[in-house]
Amino acid sequence: MEQRTSPENTNRIPYLKLDVSVEEAIRADRAAGWKNPHAFDDGRVLRREAKQHDEATLTRPAFARDIEKILNVPAYNRYADKTQVFSFVENDDISRRGLHVQLVSRVARGIGSLLGLNCELIEAIALGHDVGHTPFGHAGERYLSQSYHARTGRYFNHNVHSVRVLDQLYRRNVSLQTLDGVLCHNGEFAQQVLRMGETYDFEALDGLVEACTAEENTIKCLRPSTLEGCVVRVSDMIAYVGKDRQDALDMGVLSSYAPFDSAVMGKTNAAIINNLTVDIVNNSYGTDRIALSPEMFDDLKRAKKQNYELIYQREGLAEGDGNVVEDMFEELYARLLADLEAGDESSPVFRHHVDYLAEKSASIKRETYLETEPNQIVVDYLSSMTDGYFTSLYAHLFPTSAKHLVARGYCADLT
Repeated sequence: MEQRTSPENTNRIPYLKLDVSVEEAIRADRAAGWKNPHAFDDGRVLRREAKQHDEATLTRPAFARDIEKILNVPAYNRYADKTQVFSFVENDDISRRGLHVQLVSRVARGIGSLLGLNCELIEAIALGHDVGHTPFGHAGERYLSQSYHARTGRYFNHNVHSVRVLDQLYRRNVSLQTLDGVLCHNGEFAQQVLRMGETYDFEALDGLVEACTAEENTIKCLRPSTLEGCVVRVSDMIAYVGKDRQDALDMGVLSSYAPFDSAVMGKTNAAIINNLTVDIVNNSYGTDRIALSPEMFDDLKRAKKQNYELIYQREGLAEGDGNVVEDMFEELYARLLADLEAGDESSPVFRHHVDYLAEKSASIKRETYLETEPNQIVVDYLSSMTDGYFTSLYAHLFPTSAKHLVARGYCADLT
């Protein structure tokens, strides 16, 4: 690989640039009007329902429609107040999930453009991939799954629930290809080579969704069935590994990048994005898979491990508050489930969730939705909450509780 140095590269690992042969091939292919045969063609889009309204047009192509559907789903608005990593802090410079999905989209579209893939499919997957996420990040996801599993033996996973949000709760006829990419985006499971899966119809998708909910390990075997989905999956990691470090520095969790090790990837957000992008394109252009070099893959695995050790062990939690949040999840879960089973129409689970969903969703009818297994309704409600709403609802339902969450205020350093 050719290398160049950058004044921004504080850890002295050079910024990579495309291999000369790869760059020449990209330029020549673009000049010749070449189309990547592995890019997903809009004409093959598959939707659950054949609606004339959803047929692609020149002004609204197939996956542009998915992007617009996702942007206009009520759950999308709630990204703005859902934790990415750090909760309990008033700081507009710290990433929320809304910024994260935009960063994933930007990184993935950059890679997809160089590889000649369908960038509108990429954007749809990227923007929708976390709409089912809980408040308080992965900590909240873990606590909700614990409460759900204890009562049903089933598991909650945010990627699976994102599909439920787009395909069931707000059934907007989003394409199979977008839903497949959302389901299989889980970037926690790094692979050097990502090969496409075989989810070619909704029956297969529904089977995977059920298997991931019923069995703990199924999620580890998911593979996106388009190269675009594979790009989003790796871009999810690229987008958060460096940005989470940047946020940790802003939060004072880290004082410098010095604790991190890297051989080829770099330590800073800018270096990580550049070098992983270049490496992926160098190793994937013109192929039917998305690949990293062995050296870069080793670096990425090491980076994720070090992020966990230095940052994520306190993910979403102010020091000492972990058990409080866990307890609050369980108490809210138990209370809402009891209200639902008792048919208490004054409860927030009816007034703020069931009634709201029936009003906003094109697919949910109140009476039909109330026939859903009660634990699933509670999971739908809790996972939809923003951090702020969760905290306010807990205070409303448990006004005498000693448990409360105290955010580090904007002016904390002035007092």
